[in-house]
Amino acid sequence: MKITIIGGTGMIGRRLAARLRDEGHDVVAAARSTGVNTISGEGLAEAIEGADVVVDASNSGYGDAADMRRFFAASSDNILAAARAASIGHFIALSAVGAETLKGGYFQAKRGQEERILGAGVPFTIVRSTPFFEFVYKIVDAGGEGDRMRLAPVTMQPIAADDVVAALASVVTEAPANDIVEIAGPDTFGLADLAVEILTANEDPRWISVDPDAHYFGAQFDGEPLTCDSRPGIARQRFDDWLREWIAFA
Repeated sequence: MKITIIGGTGMIGRRLAARLRDEGHDVVAAARSTGVNTISGEGLAEAIEGADVVVDASNSGYGDAADMRRFFAASSDNILAAARAASIGHFIALSAVGAETLKGGYFQAKRGQEERILGAGVPFTIVRSTPFFEFVYKIVDAGGEGDRMRLAPVTMQPIAADDVVAALASVVTEAPANDIVEIAGPDTFGLADLAVEILTANEDPRWISVDPDAHYFGAQFDGEPLTCDSRPGIARQRFDDWLREWIAFA
């Protein structure tokens, strides 16, 4: 099977490409570094040509909410147009749990991407994931001002990037769901609780406070959980186990 991965050199894309190649698939990793620009459309048709499946694991790289919305709008329009022109049999997009409820920042931008996919007339599966362990770690590691860290009151069911990859690899070999599926890690935490574990593991003395006015990925939270519904795809790796391995190899 030939599979084109948009964002194929990013954290999820490169791991997915490696896994699918190990499984014997022909994989094209499409990214700016490989000559594919989803905003201008440069190289996109060539990257998708002959593919059975296209996976969009791209990310905007922007911190500003308006820039994120513009990126996902333009990028999705170009990718979906190329997918239609190439008669792609299955389009898979990695999205975010919270895209259906949260109105700000990254989540609103991902909702715009989802709406384009839903109306594109291309066989699809949208895979919504809860936050990755790796992203939570980086947010905590780099966050805060001085000796304090303000965190949004977010409850989440985070997941390891490798488990996201495993879920996407499984979806690649299945028929299009023409629907949205969700994946999550096995346990539920408050963001502040995760931060305490991360700071403790790093012997970091910063103080943590939960601030209702703080934002997470550009969105303000009012009790909306980043957890799966009653029929989630639950991954196996637990945060505590992942954190021990991450610290050991950091």
